[in-house]
Amino acid sequence: MLDNILKLSEKFQPFITDLIITFSILILGYFFLKITKNIVFRQIRKIVRKSENKLTHQIIDILDKHFVLITYFSLFYITLKEIELNATILATVKTIVIIATTIFIAQFLIDLSRTIIYFYGEKYRNSNSVIERNINALFPAIRVLIYGLGIISILSNLGFDIAAIIAGLGIGGVALALASQGILQDLFSYFAILFDRPFEISDLIAVGDFMGHVEHIGIKTTRIKTITGEQLILANTDLTSSRLRNFKRMDKRQVIIKIGLIYETDNEKLSQIPNIIKEAIEEIDNITFDIAYFYGFGDFSLNFEVVYYVDNNDIKDYRLARNEVNLAIKNAFAVHKLEFAYPTQVNYLSGAKE
Repeated sequence: MLDNILKLSEKFQPFITDLIITFSILILGYFFLKITKNIVFRQIRKIVRKSENKLTHQIIDILDKHFVLITYFSLFYITLKEIELNATILATVKTIVIIATTIFIAQFLIDLSRTIIYFYGEKYRNSNSVIERNINALFPAIRVLIYGLGIISILSNLGFDIAAIIAGLGIGGVALALASQGILQDLFSYFAILFDRPFEISDLIAVGDFMGHVEHIGIKTTRIKTITGEQLILANTDLTSSRLRNFKRMDKRQVIIKIGLIYETDNEKLSQIPNIIKEAIEEIDNITFDIAYFYGFGDFSLNFEVVYYVDNNDIKDYRLARNEVNLAIKNAFAVHKLEFAYPTQVNYLSGAKE
C-alpha cells in the first residue's frame, strides 16, 4: 500500500512541480506587469503632458485601463501550454482564455471607438446636445459590430470553418438582406445625416412641397412638425436623396416683390418711385433695403421689382416683415397719389351704320 502511494506520488511529482512553477510565474508575472505598466505609462504621460490634444490623453487612459488584463491572459495561456496537462483540461482552459481575451479586446475597441467618436463629435458640436444624442445612438451598432467580429474570431481560433458557416448561411443571408434592404438603406442614410449634418433638431427645412421644423432624427425615420401643424414622417433615405433647403442656416432672408402701376402714371413720378419705395422701407426695423427698379412693361401695368432682406431667419419675423413692408409701400403710394394697376380691358365700339 505504501509502495503504491510512493509510486503515485512520484508519478504526480513532476505535475505538482510544474503546477507550482506555473502559479509562481503567474503571480510574479502579474506583479511584473503591474510594475511595468506603472513605469511605462508614467513615462508616456510625462512625454505627452505638454500636449494639448485631449484625444491623446484619453487613448493613453484606455490603454492603461486594459493593458494588464489583456497581457495577463496572454501570459496565462502561454504558461499553461508548457504544463503537461490532460488534453481535455488544456482544451477547456484554452477555450476559456480565448473567450476572455476576446471579450477584453472587444471592450478595449469599444472604449477606444467611443472616445474617438466623442472627440470628433465634440469638435463639431454646437451649444446644444443634439450631436451628443445622435452619437449615443451609434454605440449600440458599434458594439454589435465589434462583438460580432469577436465571435467570428473565437470560432476561428477554436477550429471552426468560418467559410463553411457563412456558406451554410448564404441562402438565409440573401433572403434576410432582401427583406431588410429598405431598413439598411435608412440606417446608412441615418449615419449620413449624423456625420454630414445637413440639418439638426429644431432646424426649419423644406423637402419638396413640405416645410417644417425637425423634431426627431431616428435610425429609420425623421419626424418634422410642418408649418401647418401636422407631423410629417419621412424615411431617412427620402431625405438624403432629396433636394433639401435648410432655412435655419440663413443669416438673412431675401424677399422679392413685384409691383404694377397704371400706364397713366406721370413720367416724372415714375422716375421717383424707386426712391419713394426706398424711403418707405428703410424706416422699418429688422429690414435692409437692397434695390427697387423699373424692370418692364406688362400687358396692363408698368412693372417694378423691389428687393430687400429680413435680417434674421425666423419664419415669424419674415412674415411680419412682409406685412410691414407691404403696408409701408401702400401708404407711400397713397401719399404720392400713385395707383396700382389691375387687369383691365378696353373695348372700342364702332358706331352703327345708318
